[in-house]
Amino acid sequence: MRINAKDLASGIFLVLLAAIGLWLNTEHTLGSARRMGPGYMPMLVFWLELGLGMIVLVTSFFGGLDPLEKWTKLDFTTLFVGVAVAIFAYPMLAAIPALSANWYALGIAMCIGAAIMAVSPGWRKMAVILAAMTVFGVLLDQGGLFLAITAMVVVSALADPEHRPLGVLGCVVFLLALCWWVFIYELDIRVNVWPTF
Repeated sequence: MRINAKDLASGIFLVLLAAIGLWLNTEHTLGSARRMGPGYMPMLVFWLELGLGMIVLVTSFFGGLDPLEKWTKLDFTTLFVGVAVAIFAYPMLAAIPALSANWYALGIAMCIGAAIMAVSPGWRKMAVILAAMTVFGVLLDQGGLFLAITAMVVVSALADPEHRPLGVLGCVVFLLALCWWVFIYELDIRVNVWPTF
């Protein structure tokens, strides 16, 4: 048996993350497909993630050799410093009244931690993508759907230096149109489209 170490680690990570998400989601009301509660959609996403994680985990035993790269001192340092700074920044940011509502402090602290992790080339892509998703969450309520999507795409494009501005612009326009049509027009989800600062 030739184990693919990267796929094995990824599969374990996805299964573990999905299990934690399903456990944390037990506090929310699920509802039904017709009348979805706040926990229904996260439950579907976590089950899908669990299934995909299991597929990656099983295929790792037949994927051939692909060892994990060795971590450098910079990888270790940026990981621990980024996590530590995020943990210490959160209570300080939460003490600011304007940031204490709606998890803004946590999102900003996570962005700061991800920015520190992005200093290391080994963490750069993952850290930038995590920062992009966090920026989306922070901006969605007050910044509106369009600003949140635009910021998320622009920040995530920084993960790969080969992205061209015209391609990023095309992705932004496509996602804005698609999300408006699906979530605002078809599903009538009540979310701000434009900033309300």
